[in-house]
Amino acid sequence: MQSKSQIDHTLEKRDENVHSDWNNDRDPALVVDSGDVIRVECREPLNDQITPESDVEDLLAVNMEHVHALTGPISVAQASPGDVLSVELLEISHEGWGWTGFFPGEAGIGLLSERFPEPELFVWELQDDTGIFKDGIEVPLAPFPGVVGLAPEANGPHTTIPPRSVGGNIDIKHLIEGATVYLPVEVEGGLLSIGDCHAAQGDGEVCSTGIEAPMDVTIRVHVHHDKEIRQPQFESTGPYTPSGEDELMYGTAGISDDLMDASKKAVWHMIEYLSEEYHLSKSEAYILCSTCVDLKINELVDEPNWVVSAYVSEGLFP
Repeated sequence: MQSKSQIDHTLEKRDENVHSDWNNDRDPALVVDSGDVIRVECREPLNDQITPESDVEDLLAVNMEHVHALTGPISVAQASPGDVLSVELLEISHEGWGWTGFFPGEAGIGLLSERFPEPELFVWELQDDTGIFKDGIEVPLAPFPGVVGLAPEANGPHTTIPPRSVGGNIDIKHLIEGATVYLPVEVEGGLLSIGDCHAAQGDGEVCSTGIEAPMDVTIRVHVHHDKEIRQPQFESTGPYTPSGEDELMYGTAGISDDLMDASKKAVWHMIEYLSEEYHLSKSEAYILCSTCVDLKINELVDEPNWVVSAYVSEGLFP
């Protein structure tokens, strides 16, 4: 896809440019200047172990050492510890397919792993701005990189699974085209890597995957010497609902003296609602929740119980 921006560099998804850990000792795959525009080619997040022809057996067979196939690192010549690197997301394009799935419950991955002992995989057809589910259900797409991060100061290697103060696996679904994320620099050059692209995701990513997909991400980087932050910050215009407009939502509340438990209750109530109202299996509803249901904290002040609700747009359903 031809970028709308003048591209200074292209970082291809060749083996030598792809890694699955953080390590400040890794040689940069590319050296750029502040202000440069880079098109970053990103593999399917499990390093191409899942394809459009995959089934659940392929998911069970994946090598977890290849979780988060990241392209990079990119060294920005002017970046030094104490600076801030801004990453402006100019253009993000998918390749027409993606997948959502979850692992066996015994793996302990996903918000409700204890309720889903058997794994599941769904391969999506992605049109320009719509993901096709089943029974006429369509999910609006809002592509973004789940991992945007710099190398940490601590010597590595380090897993990419948890988010870090320098970014990484932050899974902020509003980091779409037009957004800018700011990251604190801890090592010379910053050593920026990008990957784990999602075509859509609900806030919470509750089954542990969004619509995982290979993508091209075009960015512009800037070094800020006079800005100081401790953890990632960002600017984004949204959209904050699937259509970008105020729309009719259905919500299920979870109430508990523990925020995680409240979140689990909210999602399970939503799964039950989707199953009963739209005749989905519980596994299908769980997958749908992970791609287009948003969790919101409604209150934190009325102790001893807190409220978390799950929201779904009624416009997704025929």
